[in-house]
Amino acid sequence: MLFALVVIAAVFLAWLVAAYNGLIALRGQTENALKQIDVQLKRRHDLIPNLVQAVQGAMDFEKDTLAAVISARNGAIMAAAGLDPQHVAASAAAEQQLSGALGKLMAVVESYPDLKATANVRQLQEELTSTENKVSFARQGYNDTATSYNIKQQQFPTNLVANMAGAAVAELWEIEDAAERAVPKVEFRRN
Repeated sequence: MLFALVVIAAVFLAWLVAAYNGLIALRGQTENALKQIDVQLKRRHDLIPNLVQAVQGAMDFEKDTLAAVISARNGAIMAAAGLDPQHVAASAAAEQQLSGALGKLMAVVESYPDLKATANVRQLQEELTSTENKVSFARQGYNDTATSYNIKQQQFPTNLVANMAGAAVAELWEIEDAAERAVPKVEFRRN
């Protein structure tokens, strides 16, 4: 009888340690995934002043557009400072505002053929596009990891250990702007 109780206690202790360590590992992976977003956002933020500088001379009468991009960039940098899984929504909102301002800038650049043909501007546009793709992949990776972490916290019997491991629900990176969610309208015309 005593042997059976010792075996049951050992199995319970092994499960407890495995559940605790599993939650800690998922929390670490979630934080790492968020830092990957942070790395890509920093790259994006660093590229923007170069792009603005490259187009500034040719776009003297588009100063409002340039000012909006710089203002949105500064807001995004402030929101990203100290980014943690509990404050993802504020950073996501600031990044959406920056994406909108960058979209307007790119549309304006398209209306300047000489500027669009400049190698420096083309390179910066390509780097920004590449960075946007990396940001999207990093956000997807974060959301996948955070979802696994959140599910594990809520599953029985792991939820019994969640408080002991200091587990808290991680916010997901969401698109709140309806314009960004909209499906692009494509029209094909025959000439």
